[in-house]
Amino acid sequence: MAGLAASFGSGAMSNSMDDVAGFAQAMLIIGSNTTEQHPVFGAKIRQAVLRRKVKLVVADPRKIDIAEFATLHLQQRPGTDIALLNGLMNIILAKGWEDQKFIAERTEGFEDFKALIEQYTPDKVAETTGVPVEQLYEAAEILATNKPMAVIWAMGITQHIVGVRNVMDLANLQMLLGNMGVPGGGVNPLRGQNNVQGACDMGGLPNVYPGYQPVVNEDARKKFEAAWGVSLPNKVGITVTEMIPGIIEGKIKALYILGEDPIMSDPDTEHVRHCLDECDFIVLQEIFPSETAPYADVLLPGVTFAEKTGTFTSTERRIQMVRQAVESPGEAREDWRITAELARRILAGGQRQVSGGTHAGWDYTSTEQVMAEVAALTPSYAGVSFERLERGDRLQWPVKSTDHPGTPVLHIGQFTRGLGKFAPIEHVPPAELPDDEYPILLSTGRVLYHWHGGEMTRRAKGLMEVYGQALVEVNPDDAERLGLNGNKRVRVTSRRGSIEAEAWVTDRVPPGMVYTNFHFPETSANILTLIALDPVAKIPEYKVCAVKVERVEA
Repeated sequence: MAGLAASFGSGAMSNSMDDVAGFAQAMLIIGSNTTEQHPVFGAKIRQAVLRRKVKLVVADPRKIDIAEFATLHLQQRPGTDIALLNGLMNIILAKGWEDQKFIAERTEGFEDFKALIEQYTPDKVAETTGVPVEQLYEAAEILATNKPMAVIWAMGITQHIVGVRNVMDLANLQMLLGNMGVPGGGVNPLRGQNNVQGACDMGGLPNVYPGYQPVVNEDARKKFEAAWGVSLPNKVGITVTEMIPGIIEGKIKALYILGEDPIMSDPDTEHVRHCLDECDFIVLQEIFPSETAPYADVLLPGVTFAEKTGTFTSTERRIQMVRQAVESPGEAREDWRITAELARRILAGGQRQVSGGTHAGWDYTSTEQVMAEVAALTPSYAGVSFERLERGDRLQWPVKSTDHPGTPVLHIGQFTRGLGKFAPIEHVPPAELPDDEYPILLSTGRVLYHWHGGEMTRRAKGLMEVYGQALVEVNPDDAERLGLNGNKRVRVTSRRGSIEAEAWVTDRVPPGMVYTNFHFPETSANILTLIALDPVAKIPEYKVCAVKVERVEA
């Protein structure tokens, strides 16, 4: 698993958006409501279908809007993505559609992988996924015979207990078809929030320093120790989904929360509330009072994107300048200034001395200075500077030197680890499936008009006029069984909690499944979701849990 992960880096797009839109002959969108959650790229994909006649296969349990542009829409059962992908690859191998030259020259582990795939016969996969056999054959032919083919996914793939394995199987598919390192191909995850790619690039993960340099690598650790003038630990840290329950376990005594709203965005809201209640000390750095704010002992006023100068790194690895447009109100300050001052005060209060290093005393004066340090310590950003960005250079990492043009397409000629490693990936059922007591499957996500915890979008009058409350999507067959008429409210209950909201009777969801969002505090889907984590990435399984649905009388 580690070998394959190394082949495909951090989870950024291997190809650019305009590259995919301009050169792909076919696309597989799986686990991405692209037109609602990434509308700019979604528009490019629609235009590619309409103007260039690109063959689009959408795999999603719901009839999302982008499915209207698809040559074929596969409605697999939630949590069966691996079975679906393995079934498609079984057909590709049986038909001889694999790229034998690519497999022979650029990969390893193929025979073990092939032995597993042969077990996923079309009939077996149809039974597991609910996708008819004839659709499996049609999808396999479209994806295999129209090259290059690009794979696109988002959190519908990663927010499962097998999220990492889902991604690895998509990598298997693209290596099998020879779609890596070519324009119009690649593996292309769409990041869930603005600049989350940049945060990961800068070491916002528990196992790496900036540029994905492992904390367990002695050379990397010594490099950062010398630059920062401190002693650094050599063990992997923990994720936010481990920190919150760690409070109850006595492992975490204090939290410094910056631009995050765990009450809204973490699973099992009541458990999160209990954990935050028990935490000894919480600092929250935010632009508005959030649902997490009542649990904070100290509130620090940060600023919005329009009040700061620096860079964002987008889902396609592109480093982009952001320039301050307005002055900050009141005592609000840029996040980096607040963090630097906190660090200086901690150092002064503890009478600690930090020796050596470029900015060992946290004496930054500008984000340009920060970027210079990033370039000095991070090989993938080595050639990035404000000067180049200001003059309009299009820089997509890795940018290896000041005269390097950047890398719009990854893995040309060779993978980072050398040979790409096929990994045999077995289907594993979700942690919680419907039963007699909770017979309906719930999946969750976002809607076009709101963003994540909704702290900004719920303050926008126009957006609230369009979408002012949570809706629960219910299939007409289930609505008839419940006695709904489209205007009735429903109560959705899981083993963790209950919400009441208005039902939207629609065939967007199949029978036996409901869908809702987590934008509204009193009716958040995360009151219902469970804390079941992917064992590697520690991401929760937001996309599958068991509920019961009842009509609420007026």
